[in-house]
Amino acid sequence: MTPAVRPWRRTRREAATIRDAVRAAPRRTVAMESVLVGLVLLCSLAPISLIPPAHPVTTALLGVWAALLVPARRLYPALTVLCCVPVVAGDNVWAMVVAPFVVWSAARRIAPARRAWKVVGASAAGSALAATAAQSLSGLPTMPYLAAGAGLSGLFILLPALSGMMLGRRRPLTGLLRERNAYLEQARFLTDEAARMEERARIAAEMHDLLGHRIGLISMHAGALQLAAERQAPPLAAQAELLRTTAGTAMEELRGILGVLRHQSYEETGERGTREDLAALVADSRNAGADAELHWNATGVADADARTRQAVHRVTREGLANALKHASGAPVRVTYDDEGDMVVVSVVNDAPPVPRSPGDGSRSGLVGLRERIGLLGGTLSAGPSPEGGFALSARIPARPAVPKPVYAPSPVYAPSSVYAASSGPVSGGAGSQPPLSTEVLTWPRLLGGGCAAMLVLLPTVGGTLLLLIMAVLH
Repeated sequence: MTPAVRPWRRTRREAATIRDAVRAAPRRTVAMESVLVGLVLLCSLAPISLIPPAHPVTTALLGVWAALLVPARRLYPALTVLCCVPVVAGDNVWAMVVAPFVVWSAARRIAPARRAWKVVGASAAGSALAATAAQSLSGLPTMPYLAAGAGLSGLFILLPALSGMMLGRRRPLTGLLRERNAYLEQARFLTDEAARMEERARIAAEMHDLLGHRIGLISMHAGALQLAAERQAPPLAAQAELLRTTAGTAMEELRGILGVLRHQSYEETGERGTREDLAALVADSRNAGADAELHWNATGVADADARTRQAVHRVTREGLANALKHASGAPVRVTYDDEGDMVVVSVVNDAPPVPRSPGDGSRSGLVGLRERIGLLGGTLSAGPSPEGGFALSARIPARPAVPKPVYAPSPVYAPSSVYAASSGPVSGGAGSQPPLSTEVLTWPRLLGGGCAAMLVLLPTVGGTLLLLIMAVLH
């Protein structure tokens, strides 16, 4: 490969890299950079027609060069700082005003700090020498020219670069703070979850020791009562058997509640919500004296989720219990329908033979049902029917989605994923917003971590304004 071909191929590779970077950049960034380039061109070239300079071609080239440095600072920050030397040393005052802002923005992107200092030092020395050479073309360099060149390099290179590097160091520091905050949030979540699990286990143990023992005694005495009733009072044997089976059912339900407290799965409730299960609930209500019947209008619920089957069981049992309690002697109809993705179960009873005063129930069971079905994405309706009875109906998804917690960090620690959320309000955070990007400078940040960096720029801003005023007066 000839030496002339290598630079050409390198130039093509760099052009392809720039083209890919422009295509991958957000449209907002491309539009903003285009506007900045247009403003720099306008400010650098417009004064040429108003105040003709001594070297118009050189002045125009410096204005175009300053405009090209604006987008270049993102891809090539170190090279951009070095390329500011002709702008600072040139005779285009309006293009010279752009140099401090370009250096400030490019120096923030140079890493590590040692490389940044080398680039800034080389650029400052080059601008001082170039300015001195440009101002002393008519003779040998003198002390005023050397002082002017050093002042320009200090105002337009050193101070903006120092301010940019100070603000650039904030990015890794704030990133570290974000990681530590994510770690602390995850630790707090795990600690709270462990505390909840421990408290639930304690409550489950107390319920098992106290209620389990009492219900076991009731079941044992009910069995003894059944045996005694079969010998001494046969008409009461059925009621004694119902008492014993009800105690056994209460013990099974207590075990189910303990499984929920201990975060156990629904492995033991796989038979809940089936046709046989609902038929057994209706049969128990019929044995207790209710005129109950089941209308099964589906082929089966084998494909329904265990949580849906558990909810169907709860709705049916609650409806039958309320009908037996508040409308004793009234006919009760339990209807089950399968509508594809939805399961509909309803318990409707007619008006009771003996009217009862309204408001004698606490409705706590309905509140618990509404909360349970709402978590599954279903709806529950309960209220008086037009015929004078009461209707309880629930529509439940056959395969409900898995509920998402308010804050659930991933098992693998990835702090960046915690803050990669959308900019919308965080659920459970009372409308809180995710933290702003470290590139955004707000007033608290300017008065805090960025205050010193802004103070460094004050001499640059003052010198720039003085230079512009002198150029206008001239």
